[in-house]
This record gives sequence, structure tokens and C-alpha cells, in this order.
Amino acid sequence: MASKSLFSIIPRVKRKEEKKRSFLKNGSMLLEDLIASCDGKSHPIRCYSAAELIRATNNFDPSCVIDGTHFDNMYRGILDDRTVIIKPHYKVDWAIRDIIISMQMSTHKNSLKLLGCCLEFDRPVLVLENAGKGLLNNDGSLVVDNELLPWKTRLRIAKQLASALTYLHTAFPRPIIHRCITSHCILLDDDYVPKLFDFSISVTIPPDQLYVEDFAGGPVGYMDPTYKMFGKSSEKTDVYSFGVLLLVFLMRQEAMDRNSLEQLTVDPKPNVSDGQIQIETIADPKILEEVGGDEQAQQQLKDFLALALSCIQRKIEARPDMIDVAKELVRIDK
Repeated sequence: MASKSLFSIIPRVKRKEEKKRSFLKNGSMLLEDLIASCDGKSHPIRCYSAAELIRATNNFDPSCVIDGTHFDNMYRGILDDRTVIIKPHYKVDWAIRDIIISMQMSTHKNSLKLLGCCLEFDRPVLVLENAGKGLLNNDGSLVVDNELLPWKTRLRIAKQLASALTYLHTAFPRPIIHRCITSHCILLDDDYVPKLFDFSISVTIPPDQLYVEDFAGGPVGYMDPTYKMFGKSSEKTDVYSFGVLLLVFLMRQEAMDRNSLEQLTVDPKPNVSDGQIQIETIADPKILEEVGGDEQAQQQLKDFLALALSCIQRKIEARPDMIDVAKELVRIDK
């Protein structure tokens, strides 16, 4: 009986290995065709060799890892006399998705531009433009030196990220949902311009559907409760995560802090009294100190908080569309 069970397992294992090899082969062919079809204008990406990336990163030396990256380490290296970011992937299907959507988003100024990829390793490796200031911390500050960003910079970053997400939702035949909005999917360039990246678990909503039933996980603390409970993701999934990110920017607290930020995302009502938002009990003290008695800046903070709270409503239909979030951030900035 045991022998029969063992022999019945072996074919399944072989089939699984064959599927994996076929996926790698077909996936590589697909990517090669996509790269070959690039016209050098709209999607000018190229295929790099393994030897080039090994030289660029000194054989993926840990000293080249960008500060703040963890599981999917990203490296800085030199290719063609320019600094680039090199991002290995550990899941083939996620890598292919990341490459495809990064290609589509590369024309947007607030998306990290895909320069090319390498298909000669066990898993695809992306080559992306450099972003000199690096990643954001969980509390919205810069990883390097824990640099605190001024209020105007935080507001501008939020406004530009909303523009990128609106583009992702509206610029293509079907909406694309990012599903991994967090401080760790944002890099800043030398001018503090935000660059959205990592489309590994992004998904396209099929025709004649309002959502996708496909739970691929997501960042703890940023995850839409509806997506978390039922596996249903839509544009409003990104809106919720973006609302949490706005709170992180405003409060300079991690999304999973067991204090006021968690309280805001669970039940925002206690923070609003008689229609007046108690901004002085919520905002980062550094921001309050920065704006001082400037009434216009104080109103910006209140409007910013009100927008964040509207994004994290438990009921999906109560949340605004991302395009309306982007418009409101432009209004607040003006």
C-alpha cells in the first residue's frame, strides 16, 4: 500500500517540475519577444547578460544592497557608466508581472523607469533607473539618516503618487490594481520626486467585472479589510492603502503601530468632534512646529487628514476614486 502511494506521488512531482520548466521556458520566450518588440521610443528596454549584472554588483555583494530592502534585496550597480538599481526576483510569475506592468508605467514620471532585464539567471532580474535618495522608512522618513521630510515635501510626494496610481487605474484598456501600496514601494530621486515601483502582485480587472477574486497577500497594516477577508480587490483596494499611507505621512508613525494610527484605521470617528478634526492631537509634532500659526497650512493639514479618513472607510462605496483623491491633493497643495 505504501509502495503504491509512493509511486503515485512520483509522477505528480515530475509533472510539477515539468510545469515549472515549461513556465520558465515560455516565460523567457515571452519576455524576449516583448523586449524584441520594443521600438526604442515608447518602451526602450534591453536584455542584459548575467555577466554584466555580476560585474555591476561585484557578484551581488551585500555592500551594494540598498538600505531598507529586506527579502527582495535591491542592489545599486554601474552599467554603461550610469548608476542603476538591480532587482532580482524570487517568484517567476511575480517577476513577469512586474516587468510587463513596469514597461507600461515607464512613461509616467512618478513610476520607476524599467531599463531592461536579465533572463540568464534562475529567476528574471530587473534593471531600473536609479533613485538617489532611496527608500522610505515605515514611518515615512528617509531610510538614510532617518531624514524627516518637511510638510510641503510630504504633501508633494502624496500628490505625485496619487497621479501615478490614477494613471495605473485609468490609462490602460482595463484598470490595473497595484495591491502593494506601502512606504516600501516608493523610492525618491535626488530631487525628492517619488517613484512608484514593485508591481509584482498587481492585477488587471477583467472586462465586465468590478473586482478580482485572487488573494495574493499584501503589506500588513495597509491592507483593505474587504480584500483581506474576501480576497476581492478593486481600485478601492489601492485607495484604502493610499489612505493609510497619507496617515503615515501626516503622523510619522508606522502603519502597524498599536496606538493612534491603528485606532484611526479601525475607527476614525473618535478623532472627529462636532465636524472639527482635532489635528493637533494627530499630526506629527514636527509638522505642527513647522507650520506654526499659519492658518492656510493648518487648513491643509485638516483637509489632508479628512481625505485620508475618507480613503479608509470600511464600506468600499464610501471611498473616493483615486482620480478624485489626486484632484483633492492638487487642491490642498494650491
